[in-house]
Amino acid sequence: MTNSFLSDNTGKNAQIKRGILRLCIDHKEASISYFSKQLGISVPTITKLIGELIEEGFLLDEGKIGTSGGRRPSIFGLNPNAGYFIGIDVARHHFHIAVMDFRGNLRNYIEDIEFVLESNSSSFREICRLVKDHVVASGIPWIKVLAAGISLAGRVNPEEGYSLSYFVSDDLPLKDLFQRELNVPVSIENDSRALTYGEYMNLGKNADKDMIAINLSWGLGMGMILDGRLYYGKSGFSGEIGHFPFLDNDIMCRCGKVGCLETGASGSALHRMIIEKLKAGRRSSLFKSYKENGDLELSEILKAVQDGDMLAIECIGEIGETLGRGIAGIINIFNPGLVIIGGRLIVGKDHLILPIRTAINRLSMERVSSDTKIRLSTMGRKAIAIGDCFLSRKKLLGI
Repeated sequence: MTNSFLSDNTGKNAQIKRGILRLCIDHKEASISYFSKQLGISVPTITKLIGELIEEGFLLDEGKIGTSGGRRPSIFGLNPNAGYFIGIDVARHHFHIAVMDFRGNLRNYIEDIEFVLESNSSSFREICRLVKDHVVASGIPWIKVLAAGISLAGRVNPEEGYSLSYFVSDDLPLKDLFQRELNVPVSIENDSRALTYGEYMNLGKNADKDMIAINLSWGLGMGMILDGRLYYGKSGFSGEIGHFPFLDNDIMCRCGKVGCLETGASGSALHRMIIEKLKAGRRSSLFKSYKENGDLELSEILKAVQDGDMLAIECIGEIGETLGRGIAGIINIFNPGLVIIGGRLIVGKDHLILPIRTAINRLSMERVSSDTKIRLSTMGRKAIAIGDCFLSRKKLLGI
């Protein structure tokens, strides 16, 4: 299989081929006449290019479809084995990998690969080596990988390929470093926007064209789909809900400001609350681990929530109430049809979502919020890496 047309951004036939593939993504299967009508290209030209796409391995002839009369046309669809897209969700102390086939089906998900991310080129090269090793070990030859999408926390400019959170080189964007090491087209993205796009694509035809997704993990982020498109803002740094100056708590945020929403609604805030209450003498199943180690891992706290620890449940309820107040303001501004809460803290389930809904109902304008659905993610931790896969396909095919 050759993918030379995928790297050709100027050739007319290459653009038409991309158009054919995009229509197959939107409509699963379609006929020659449909492609011709939608793209405004003659039937003979479409027929020729479909033949080339089949020969190159990107399309399959799915056979004939029934009609009310006349000849039955052939329909064509994406070949799932034409190639693969890799999504890499890079977190603080680990990363996850999703492998998606050409048709958009998740073929593999590898989670919790331990790794400590540092702001130097050797650290990022090591990630690339580990990604290749794990993908190949999962049964996918690297030569079959068409593109990779990589997400990181913090401020990321996808167009220029820079991350402001991880500075590596004066003259080399982070995207270029990844691309050089992985030897495939690479797109980079903020983790919250990747989560949002993963949730949006997972909904398919049931997706709301105006939706918001909240990434409630160690930090707090947000992604927005407005009129069916990811919203980036002027410089590509939209969605910083965690750094909205919302609270009068005099707590220093990691961004250097005081009173950011993240200081009251995030995994780091939950961690701080639990430690403070344990120091004050509150009883909890977490006390033994805290006494032995002098600290707690977020994973320990979240497990305590799941196990019914009253202190952990109380604190995650406080997180939900504070976050709900922030979301109420966002709803009043954007009037979305759907708000999805994702990230690690959603293991709190009702202990988290009920106070979120209560705060929204109390503080948002009823006429604005009455059509807004609020729910927890059903994709869990996979959403970000799957979003990365879809974003890399979107970039490669010019969707």
